[in-house]
Amino acid sequence: MRAVAYSIRSFEKEPLAKANHKKHDITLISNPIGLETVEYAAGKEAVIISADDHVSEAVMIRLADLGVRFITIRSKNADNIDHVTASKLNIKIAVVTIPAGAPVTGPEFVLHQYEIAASTVRNLDSWQESRNITDITENISMSNNSIIPAKTGKQ
Repeated sequence: MRAVAYSIRSFEKEPLAKANHKKHDITLISNPIGLETVEYAAGKEAVIISADDHVSEAVMIRLADLGVRFITIRSKNADNIDHVTASKLNIKIAVVTIPAGAPVTGPEFVLHQYEIAASTVRNLDSWQESRNITDITENISMSNNSIIPAKTGKQ
């Protein structure tokens, strides 16, 4: 899946790269998402945002225009997203699933960053898997009780 991660801080880069294992094409940028930066999502299927990013109705509409269908938040909270507009535009939203209580220093902080990154990548994996199932379903038709690839028309 092609994605862009907004508001990436230096300490988030390594955990995200390691959790991703080069499965997804993720562009990392330090800028927050907004009308000035939403164009970085061109050609992407998903955006990854932080709890500090705010996705307004105008940004959500532009994301949909650019073809974005998924937003994952590196947080357990999604109050920073216009859910009504996302629903109208059929953009799916996911938060990370991590243990409560974010440590602010020390080894626990580093571990916490890896947990956030792993959960973020799991969200992308899940969407990728469901998209592939949908693509396969759309490319198969039924004829004479046999499965025929719709694109080739061969029996």
